[in-house]
Amino acid sequence: MKKVIIIGSGLGGLTCGAILSKNGYDVTVLEQSAQAGGCLQCFWRKGAKFETGMHFIGSAAKGQTIYRLMNYLEIKDEVELMQLDPNGYDVVALQGQQFRFANGREAFLQQMGDAFPHQRDNLAKYFDVVEQVANASSLHSLKYAETDDMVNTEYQIRPINEVIDSIITDPLLRKVLVGNLPLYAAELNKTPFSTHAFIMDFYNQSAFRIVGGSDHIAKALQRTIERHGGSVKTRHKVTRIVCNDTHAEGVEVNGSLFLPAEIIISDAHPVRTLELLDTPLIRPAFRKRVNQMPQSIGGFSVYLHFKENQVPYMNHNYYAYNGDSPWGCEDYDEHSWPKGFLYMHFCAEREAQWAKTGVVLSYMHMKDVERWQGTSIGHRGAEYEAFKEQKAQQLLDSLEHHFPGIGNSIEHYYTSTPLTYLDYTGTAQGSMYGIAKDVNLGAAGRIPHRTKVPNLLLTGQNINSHGMLGVLVGTIVTCSELLTAKKIYEQIEIGVP
Repeated sequence: MKKVIIIGSGLGGLTCGAILSKNGYDVTVLEQSAQAGGCLQCFWRKGAKFETGMHFIGSAAKGQTIYRLMNYLEIKDEVELMQLDPNGYDVVALQGQQFRFANGREAFLQQMGDAFPHQRDNLAKYFDVVEQVANASSLHSLKYAETDDMVNTEYQIRPINEVIDSIITDPLLRKVLVGNLPLYAAELNKTPFSTHAFIMDFYNQSAFRIVGGSDHIAKALQRTIERHGGSVKTRHKVTRIVCNDTHAEGVEVNGSLFLPAEIIISDAHPVRTLELLDTPLIRPAFRKRVNQMPQSIGGFSVYLHFKENQVPYMNHNYYAYNGDSPWGCEDYDEHSWPKGFLYMHFCAEREAQWAKTGVVLSYMHMKDVERWQGTSIGHRGAEYEAFKEQKAQQLLDSLEHHFPGIGNSIEHYYTSTPLTYLDYTGTAQGSMYGIAKDVNLGAAGRIPHRTKVPNLLLTGQNINSHGMLGVLVGTIVTCSELLTAKKIYEQIEIGVP
């Protein structure tokens, strides 16, 4: 039983812990916070529960990718899901119209084709390309050794807008199809089409909210780890990865306690991981490259606690844009913010009739709040609180425009900024999705899961992609170093009823 220490209990750390503990490794997951889960964690205010990062998942219907992975991770029966509206799981409000995204090829083409009848053939071509890209990755389709490298490469180096513009001729439809880009903070001429395709395919298959909150996933994964002899320890902050001349020997916790390990996996942001390493095994050029990599934008959130039985539960996600395009919402000034927002309700119970809580999320750069960096949560001062209140009112005014009267139905609201995200998750610059994907950077824009410290591996949203599927794909890549990909695929296949 090799001793494995995992730094960080986000989705990547917990799923690595679950897979390795199932395979006989002695796993200890170390989390600096009081609650495990990273972006899966939730918080309570005045009797109301709120999710912080993962608000819904896709491909979780029986037999689909996430269903199979949840079964493999032994959490399928412990996490209750509620399906979003199959006829419109996403609604995009743009240029005074609303466009609904339906699950499944035929329903998607029918509904979007009704809105753009002259684009029916082009929509079919677009859908075919999305499916082609998703199926070209054995990791996303869970088909061992069935990767199409030519397709993978082509759509990793072509930006989203270039590919869509080559297929779709209607300017409005081009914008509608990227209406959900806040899910991955896409940027014009930068974000690869493959990122868009994976996410579109992921949610087109099916879309679900987690009943009772995303922390149920974290708790279920922790139970899997513990069932197989591992442990998850909160309030254990790794302050140093201890190395000798050839490899890592263990970690230092809370500045004093040394824990030995034969294998170390870091679920922390790569910038944070490098801060823990003082070894010549990591070259200065690599440190410089990682520290200079662009990060995805951060977010400003307003968490809404509704008055009882006043706001009907909204069984879809709502993306709204105040301008004529989803592109460029990250380029704002004090007067143009917010250019758009994502509005969602939380699913407190199955078949909910009324919403208890929800969230409104818009982009925000770290530079907007960096003058308060270094202060502690709850003690940032009156100026910071006034800044948040001003931004909250701007965002709520924008929400009111789309949902007249919603303000009168809000009992309480709470806010978070990129600084909040930085303090709770450790992600660089308070970014929502870690390192930004950029076709212009090529290999220099990607982080490997292996490091020059031979027994130190990386996992999490920066290694492959963010979101549940992206992180789980990265987990398979990381754990394959110890178990082989073939073994993991076989175990996934055997575990499916």
